[in-house]
Amino acid sequence: MSVMMQTQAGDAGAFSRFDLGRVPSPCFVVDEAAIERNLKILADVGTRSGAHVLAALKAFSMFAVAPLVSRYLSGVCASGLFEARLGREEYQGEVATFCAGYRADEIEAIIALSDHLIFNSVAQKNRFLALVQGAPRPVQVGLRINPEHSEGEIPKYDPCAPCSRLGVPISQLDAAALEGVDGLHMHTLCEQGFEPLARTWAAVEDRLKPYFDRLQWLNFGGGHHITRADYDREALIRFIADLRRRTGLEIYLEPGEAVALDAGILVGEILDLPRNGMNLGITDISATCHMPDVIEAPYRPALLGEAGAGHTYRLGGPSCLAGDVIGDYTWDRPLRVGQRFAFLDQAHYSMVKTNTFNGVPLPAIALWNSETDDLRMIRRFDYSDFRNRLS
Repeated sequence: MSVMMQTQAGDAGAFSRFDLGRVPSPCFVVDEAAIERNLKILADVGTRSGAHVLAALKAFSMFAVAPLVSRYLSGVCASGLFEARLGREEYQGEVATFCAGYRADEIEAIIALSDHLIFNSVAQKNRFLALVQGAPRPVQVGLRINPEHSEGEIPKYDPCAPCSRLGVPISQLDAAALEGVDGLHMHTLCEQGFEPLARTWAAVEDRLKPYFDRLQWLNFGGGHHITRADYDREALIRFIADLRRRTGLEIYLEPGEAVALDAGILVGEILDLPRNGMNLGITDISATCHMPDVIEAPYRPALLGEAGAGHTYRLGGPSCLAGDVIGDYTWDRPLRVGQRFAFLDQAHYSMVKTNTFNGVPLPAIALWNSETDDLRMIRRFDYSDFRNRLS
């Protein structure tokens, strides 16, 4: 998570010419053209390598762009019943579902929605295998493994950290564990380039080689920043093509952030400008409600048009949480109440993690096309969205 521990770089790109006053505040604005540019890159990787590229709904599930996603990618991956249903109803192509623990009262519905059902443990696989095998249509069974090779820099974002609950440790893998299994899944990366994937595979290939002839596919999960400018996509394409040739297995990738990287902003407004030891800015954007990764990761999101020197303010949200602080930002002129601003690169994860703690309203959602300048309001939230989830 090295990127998130620093200022999120972001890319102002076309948003530098977007009029922030065109939308209500707060509001997520997603650039349809930027999404399509990312999708074209991912589709090129899939076509040239032969990989199945699935969009991870856990990172970006704005189904207003589902037709666009479906035009370029092989399908989606889901993390449970609701995402699997969204994937089947709104997107085209495959639905691969993984959950750390399936509920018995949901499993049959998930099976009906999924093409691949990936289990986190041998015990869960054994418990539900007969149901999968008895489904009216073929559903392939996957097993998530823990390569026991760590590439993560921050333990809480590292699926291979000691005592991780995610995946069967590769040291525990044997023929009995793979009974009824069609493919193996491993997700070990977080906002990383190709090299950590290559090192992970080098660490596990010999241990998995005895099982290749009984498998149909390998899924390398998510965390691949494939659409980032410095990602070595040619190396990834060569790696996958070679692996398919040598093993005869189909290869799956599940990018999430890469679908929406640098494709969205979160527009906010200055509500008040108190001072307490330094200049403070109270905004209608809440870190805890609208960008929880600012607190959980933590990281400092990049500001559209931030100045290198001038007037610095500590921005925070309207909630009563003392820690609802976004960070310190600098403008070339003093702020004023009512002024609009925007944080960069907020389409992925921020949108799916929003909440209404403290009764803070959810941001609206808008879809903009930077090439045509078309703007469409997708959703505005109101009191009923807060009220109806509580009782």
